[in-house]
Amino acid sequence: MNVDVILPCLDEADALPRVIGRLPQGYRAIVVDNGSTDGSADVARAHGATVVTEPRRGFGSACAAGVAAATADFVAFCDADASMDPAELPGLLDRVVSGRTDLALGRRVPTSRGAWAPHARFANRVLAVLMRRATGYRLRDLGPMRVMRREQLVALDLQDRRSGYPLEMVLAAHAAGLRVDESDIGYAQRIGDSKVTGTLRGTVNAVRDMSRLLRAYRSGERRPGRVRSASPTEPATTGREARPTAADTAPLERVAGPVEGMRS
Repeated sequence: MNVDVILPCLDEADALPRVIGRLPQGYRAIVVDNGSTDGSADVARAHGATVVTEPRRGFGSACAAGVAAATADFVAFCDADASMDPAELPGLLDRVVSGRTDLALGRRVPTSRGAWAPHARFANRVLAVLMRRATGYRLRDLGPMRVMRREQLVALDLQDRRSGYPLEMVLAAHAAGLRVDESDIGYAQRIGDSKVTGTLRGTVNAVRDMSRLLRAYRSGERRPGRVRSASPTEPATTGREARPTAADTAPLERVAGPVEGMRS
């Protein structure tokens, strides 16, 4: 079965050979170069990947460019830093193909010490609680590895071009009445430096984007593809952004107590 695997990429030349090499037969790598300066695009091509150039920075921008280039019936997403094993994608695909779910997510389970920074793991757990409250989906992670039918994904008309793209996909799927579930996947120490959750600033920026999405969804913007954290013309996330406001990070403060006692 043919599957297009979108790999958002920013300076992942060291990790790409391993990631592309672990793809199962019939899975096409679409590496979206989002401004790399380490030759990632050349490395990806040398290992047989289709390379798409997306000059506008932002995780959502890279994902959207990959979706636009995808042609297979099924689209998968995976990080390009080797923290996840693409060989686990068939397990997610099987749940979609068999009709058990419409959007299959991979719930990250650390396989090595230091794979998941404490501040990033905590923020993810808090957002998962808020996501469950907003949708009713029994999800414990907002992991980037996922599989969905391309036709359904395109119909969601996702608009976020920053860090909120993974959450917008879940919220839009809920608004469209789709089924979403998760299953465990391994999560290892990434190769190279993290661009988002490996730093406190990156994590806070991601929380801000996702908090906006959740507030918009709770306020009634529940039409598929119309829940967003940033307009398509808003500048993408950079290291020079203003500090988030109290309103942006309020969801973390409201649930910090209950979440600390949750099981991982």
